[in-house]
Amino acid sequence: MEEKEWQAERNSEFGERHELTIDRIRRMAVEESVGGAFQPFFQSTAAFLLQLEDVRQLIESGEWEHLSLRQMQDINQTLYADILEENYGHSYADPAYAVKKLGEEYGQLLSLLYTELRGGIPFVFENRLDYLTIQNELFIEIYNSFEAEELPEYKTLKDMIYWYASDYCDVFLADRIEEQICPCYSFAADIIMGADLDDERYLYRFGEYITENELGTARHLNGLPEETLRKMADVYTEGYRVGFINTGKDLSIKSVVNIRYSLGFEKVVKLAIENFAKMGLKPVIYRASSSVITKREHLKIGYCGAIANKQYEYDHRHDQALFMDKRYIERKLDVIRNTYEKNKEQAAQFAGPAVMEIFGEKPFSPKAKPEAVSCSEAQRSLALHFDSRSGQMTNQYIKGEERSFTIIAYPVPEIGEDYAAIFDEVIRINTLDAGLYEKVQQVMIDALDQGECVRILGKGENQTDLTVQLRRLADPEKETLFENCVADVNIPVGEVFTSPVLEGTNGVLHVGCVYLNELQYSNLKITFKDGMITDYTCTNFEQEEDNRTYIYENILHNHKTLPLGEFAIGTNTTAYVAAKKYGIEDKMPILIAEKMGPHFAVGDTCYSWSEDIRVYNPNGKEIVAKDNTVSILRKEDVAKAYFQCHTDITIPYEELEEISVVTKEGNNIILLKDGRFVLEGTEALNEPFN
Repeated sequence: MEEKEWQAERNSEFGERHELTIDRIRRMAVEESVGGAFQPFFQSTAAFLLQLEDVRQLIESGEWEHLSLRQMQDINQTLYADILEENYGHSYADPAYAVKKLGEEYGQLLSLLYTELRGGIPFVFENRLDYLTIQNELFIEIYNSFEAEELPEYKTLKDMIYWYASDYCDVFLADRIEEQICPCYSFAADIIMGADLDDERYLYRFGEYITENELGTARHLNGLPEETLRKMADVYTEGYRVGFINTGKDLSIKSVVNIRYSLGFEKVVKLAIENFAKMGLKPVIYRASSSVITKREHLKIGYCGAIANKQYEYDHRHDQALFMDKRYIERKLDVIRNTYEKNKEQAAQFAGPAVMEIFGEKPFSPKAKPEAVSCSEAQRSLALHFDSRSGQMTNQYIKGEERSFTIIAYPVPEIGEDYAAIFDEVIRINTLDAGLYEKVQQVMIDALDQGECVRILGKGENQTDLTVQLRRLADPEKETLFENCVADVNIPVGEVFTSPVLEGTNGVLHVGCVYLNELQYSNLKITFKDGMITDYTCTNFEQEEDNRTYIYENILHNHKTLPLGEFAIGTNTTAYVAAKKYGIEDKMPILIAEKMGPHFAVGDTCYSWSEDIRVYNPNGKEIVAKDNTVSILRKEDVAKAYFQCHTDITIPYEELEEISVVTKEGNNIILLKDGRFVLEGTEALNEPFN
């Protein structure tokens, strides 16, 4: 059954319930049956829900399509105005404001409630009466509890939220999984393939927040020649196809590709969909989740528009801690297992994600708010348990040894007045001659294969002094330690990487400024002992405890330690010089930044869930350094082998004194000195500096 038919049936089932909730909310918006400080909260929230209903009716009736661009923009701005930076400090969505007005316990909980209801914006545009009704009923239930003479017990309210999340887990979470694997969920794909992409109004049909970044991107693409758009689509889809070939995986047994991108790039995505169709692949294009039941902290996984306020997203990243317990986690795991089992044949068709990232936005360093919800240590352990178990389930139904991915990135107008020139430069970087890099990188790999370890030294204020231990080759004529990475799964070209031996990998990794997963870190410093993190700090916050918590939550992902899962040397000096030329070093995404110097990934190796697949470099040598003493535990207990995270941290060339290979004879082979490649045969990498 197609999505529209299926949704129409659900809407019919929920129609009467939805009307009843709207009637009740209309009365709530004007009556004064709740006392004290809580009346403004409920009235303003009711008014917001009625705004959503007005927009939903515009869409359902077809009137939306006749609105002008300005009218659509006004509605879009109104829906998101409350959480924009200039208004956020006086919004109940801000936990600090909510706690100030409503008290700590009530404030945190009602701020969560309002945030969950704000997640209904996309449901309006998808006309999801079922989801909207469920959310409205939660709001009414909590409102009713405040109508009594005595304030409701905090536990009573907490239980209401808990049972909402638990009872409807098999609706929201089950649907979420099916959206990720079934092409029949085609809301976004239908817009991309069916709308007039020369008419900017199409952007507002998604229901996401739209800014000059999205509009400017669409306008820029509209002004590019068809040939350029096709080049962008081709490098994206060809990277995906070649990724399967290079990792020895059979794409022909798959029929579904997940496209993740940011709004504004629809003209390229449309061409990519056509390319994928020629490979026998249909797209699943699902929205980044906004519900406390389905979202993953502050991360946007799926398509999305602009992030209206990154502090808002960060403040609410741990909202589920208000009600999460072991029973709830087991409930979610049961839903995941049952949903995958129900759809196991469809899940097996999933080939993996093709991701188009953006960069150029103002770097974000969050404020630490004591009023924001945080997890207890017990809840952190539960979250890790959930990540591990859910990861294992996913791999059971979507096998790691059968799936692949590709990632590419483009700038948005916010990057500055040189946007058009930077965009052209990035297209050039994304399509550099892979053959040239393959040859030069092989020279570097030949030197690295002679080593027992690699030493990386920082220069000036950079305190890096790290020794990375390498595996011994049993047959150097047929085996190699480093993968010669050109431009397939990670676009653009330009790195060699390995899985280090943990034992003997010791020292300090330091970088002055780095941007990881939408967050900025100042003076990030991580210490390793036998390949495991033993200490860490940064200077983002005044209090050292806040700095450590920031890293613990967002780099270690609540693990007490993580292994050094990858060591790589980036060779894309063209990208580095371009970043320096336009002054955008701090805005480059890790996808490109990791090619602009040595980088180190903490967490899983690059080969997680597919270590036993034999992989070869273009010269025919087999890559044998795919495991470490943690990942190999998968043969005994898979829960001990994987961390469900992999975070790349790059040191810029200019902060490097030296990278040298130490051979078993004790000789040093210097690869890079004072930020320049000095190994014979790699001099071509220095040409962009000249």
